[in-house]
Amino acid sequence: MDLQSICLQTCNIAKSAGEFIRGEVPKLKAADIRRKGLHDFVTYVDTEAEKRIVKDLQRLLPGAGFIAEENSIEKKGDEYCWVVDPLDGTTNFIHGLPCFSVSIALMKHQKVVMGVVYEINHDECFYAWEGGSAWMNGHPIRVSGAPSLADSLLATGFPYYDYSLMKPYMELFTWCLENTHGVRRMGSAAVDLAYVACGRFEGFFEYSLNPWDVAAGSLIVKEAGGRVTDFSGNNNYVFGREILAANQEIFDELMQKVEKVFTKNE
Repeated sequence: MDLQSICLQTCNIAKSAGEFIRGEVPKLKAADIRRKGLHDFVTYVDTEAEKRIVKDLQRLLPGAGFIAEENSIEKKGDEYCWVVDPLDGTTNFIHGLPCFSVSIALMKHQKVVMGVVYEINHDECFYAWEGGSAWMNGHPIRVSGAPSLADSLLATGFPYYDYSLMKPYMELFTWCLENTHGVRRMGSAAVDLAYVACGRFEGFFEYSLNPWDVAAGSLIVKEAGGRVTDFSGNNNYVFGREILAANQEIFDELMQKVEKVFTKNE
C-alpha cells in the first residue's frame, strides 16, 4: 500500500469536511445541539461531516473497517480500520470558540500507520504516515528542542464526565503550573497533539480519551520525533484512555512526575 498517497488523499477528505463545518458555524442554533451524555454534545454538523468523511474513505480504501465517534457506520475490517472524529472540539464549536478539528487515522492490525489532523479555523493540516516524517501544509515539522520542563509550555484537557482521577490529575496540573512556562487547554486533543508535533507545545497529557481523539495525532507526534505512551510508560494510549506525548528532552522528566502522582493515588 502507498501510505503517502493514501495520506495525501485523506488530507483532501479532511479539508473538504472542514470546509463544510466552517460554513455551518454561523448557521448553528441552540435547537441543533443535543446531549449524548454528561457534558457531551453533538450537532447535525458532527453527524453530517462524519457521513461525508466515511463515504469518501470507503471509496479510497474499500474493505477497511471503521471506528467512528458518531457511529454512522458499523463495519469491521480484516486488516485496515479507519478511526474518525469528524469534529474534535464540539463544545468549542457550539460556543463559537475557534479551536476544533477533523481527525482521521488509519490502523493496520491495531497499529496506527497514518494520521491526519485538520485544524479548521487556521486552515492547518497536520499529517504523517509510517516512516514518512510529519508535515503541516506541505512543510516538514519537528517537535520542540526545549531541554527541560522549566523551558516548556504544556497542554492538557479536562474530563467532561469521568472525574475518578481528578485528585492526582489536579496535583499534576498544579505541579506543572508551578514548574513550567504554563499549561494550556485548547479543547481538542487532536490539536493538542498536532501542536506538540510542530513544537508549539513541548508536551501534552490527558485521561478519559477515546481512540478517535488521539489515534491520528499520536502518530504525527512520533513521526515528528516525539514520544508517546500511556501513563504507565506503555503503548496502550490509543485504546487505554490516557496519553502522554512530549519531545525527547522532557519526556522522561514529565513521565516520572506522572507516574509518581498517579501511583501514589492508586
